Amino acid sequence: MSIRRRIIDYSRGDNLHHFWKLYRMQKKAKHGWFRDILTFLMSRSAHRHGGYIGPDTVFGGIPELPHGLHGIFISRFAQVGEGCRIYQNVTIGEVNRKAPVVGNHCLIGAGAILLGDIKIGDHVKIGAGAVVNGDVPDYATVVSQPSRILEKDKAEAN
Repeated sequence: MSIRRRIIDYSRGDNLHHFWKLYRMQKKAKHGWFRDILTFLMSRSAHRHGGYIGPDTVFGGIPELPHGLHGIFISRFAQVGEGCRIYQNVTIGEVNRKAPVVGNHCLIGAGAILLGDIKIGDHVKIGAGAVVNGDVPDYATVVSQPSRILEKDKAEAN
């Protein structure tokens, strides 16, 4: 990445390199004061970027956040698969200490809300502004107003 690109990303608040570094260190740390300090630093960094990612959130890989952490809230009980793309102002929230499990290679549009003990399948697309509170099968698309699921054949997806 060029110096110019890094300066632009840093000035916009999109430079999450240090946040993910803290996140990986916090995951590797054993229980105790060191993990608590890393959790505090990670939370402050996320707050600086305008979002929140719970310290116990499980990621399959680093998600793609095209707009940085701006307005993103991910519960500490959530699980997010690898290769997910999450746009701004997304909420992946918990209900009674149970949060969504998001599959691999999902796209979650701006302003989408995922709540409760639900499972989002692999290769799912969730449209902007959709409120999802039920399970979504693999290769489906969820759109809002009112929220509905558009099924897609696996044969068509390949």
